[in-house]
Amino acid sequence: MLLTGCNSLPDSGPTEAQVNHAQRDPKKNTVGYAIVQISPDLITLLESEAPPQFSNLDSGNVPVHQNRNDTIGPGDVLQVAIYEVGSALFSPPAMGGMPTTSSSSASTTTNSTMPSTSTRSSLPLLSVDGAGNITVPFAGQVHVAGLTTSQAVEAITAQLKGKSQSPQVMVRIATDIANSVMVYGAVQHPSRISLTPNRERILDVIALAGGQDHPAQAHEDYTVRLTRNGRIAEMPLKTIEIDPQQNIVVQPGDRVQLTFQPRSFTVFGASGRVTQTQFTTPTLTMAEAVSRNGGPIDSRADPNAVYVFRFENADILRRLGMPVDQNATTAPIIYQLDMMNPASFFLAQKFMMRDRDLIYIANSSSNKFYKFFGLITTIISPGTSMGGIAR
Repeated sequence: MLLTGCNSLPDSGPTEAQVNHAQRDPKKNTVGYAIVQISPDLITLLESEAPPQFSNLDSGNVPVHQNRNDTIGPGDVLQVAIYEVGSALFSPPAMGGMPTTSSSSASTTTNSTMPSTSTRSSLPLLSVDGAGNITVPFAGQVHVAGLTTSQAVEAITAQLKGKSQSPQVMVRIATDIANSVMVYGAVQHPSRISLTPNRERILDVIALAGGQDHPAQAHEDYTVRLTRNGRIAEMPLKTIEIDPQQNIVVQPGDRVQLTFQPRSFTVFGASGRVTQTQFTTPTLTMAEAVSRNGGPIDSRADPNAVYVFRFENADILRRLGMPVDQNATTAPIIYQLDMMNPASFFLAQKFMMRDRDLIYIANSSSNKFYKFFGLITTIISPGTSMGGIAR
């Protein structure tokens, strides 16, 4: 009867034995998690995990000729101005030269024509079509894609030779699409940023977009996602700020997304508080996370069974020898720490928490007995008190 009464009492979560039993029961362990003890070897393995870095993304995609960010491409809009001397193709004819008279003893008049001044003609804005061409009057289609503005000047001038007298051409990129990156997400001014021959870096284009939209928030809570040629890498904004190698040069066509997502962890079970807590610091160890929530409660907790529930990188689990689906990128796992072992306190200071980790402090198996005993005491206490009064 006592055992039945104990088992019928409510509880805040499973005991260590129940967690282990559920892990071995396929009907309960439907997600296929495993339980791994936190050890020095495990911490070394986790520390060796290298997430995709921007420097690796850059080194694997370095062009043979580095882009100068001043070439013309499809979608660009060009401003073309043409200067001509004498008979002009693009402007009304200039007035004839003024006659000059030369007085001499022979009283003859000689007419001489002075060169007319140059005329400037600004063509309407010219869009570069999908084939990389622009259409210039009297010159026809001129291929400018892949050319610099100086090379485009030479190409247009060559097409006008024999049609215009000493044409001088000036080309400026009015709207630069080919040499631009998209910066969006949690920035103050999401926009297309035009690159310059100065070769802007990731932090430069984020600053040009106004910077993060919550300046008061910690930079560790911002994640930068860089998409380049179908490859994606993510990294905390703070990491890029403190590691110059990650502040790589952006390339035309890159997409930079800034995401604001405050990191947090959750604590359940026999702890001082059951709550969700934000990191508020660049890094957070398991020891710090447990202490922030009051630690295990002496009267309820089982210090032998402090768990961290996590969706771990699939490569890490494969290195631990666990069966993981070939196409999976993450898989569930439970890390267990025995806080009755003094050495575990050192491990807790090395085990790093991650965003959305869940800490569970298991209930002690004797907790139900004490609950049942307390319930019985509560029930019979009034009767005992009344009996004493009657005596």
